[in-house]
Amino acid sequence: MNILNASDARARLYRLIDETNESHEPVIISGKRNNAVLLSEEDWNSIQETLYLISIPGMRESIIEGMKEPIEESSMELDW
Repeated sequence: MNILNASDARARLYRLIDETNESHEPVIISGKRNNAVLLSEEDWNSIQETLYLISIPGMRESIIEGMKEPIEESSMELDW
């Protein structure tokens, strides 16, 4: 994970945005008062989706169970 101070991040902002989107690696920006993390929008949306899904009771277990099932045994029709 890349760590930059705020001045360096400001000077390289557009390049950092491009690099973060291409690499999907977060960048820590350290400031005098606080730190922040730069993520691609795609990665942020993925994190938000994951948090939402695991907040649904039983969803985590259902996903784990589904991942264990061989694809050949999966139904092509949904029963919901």
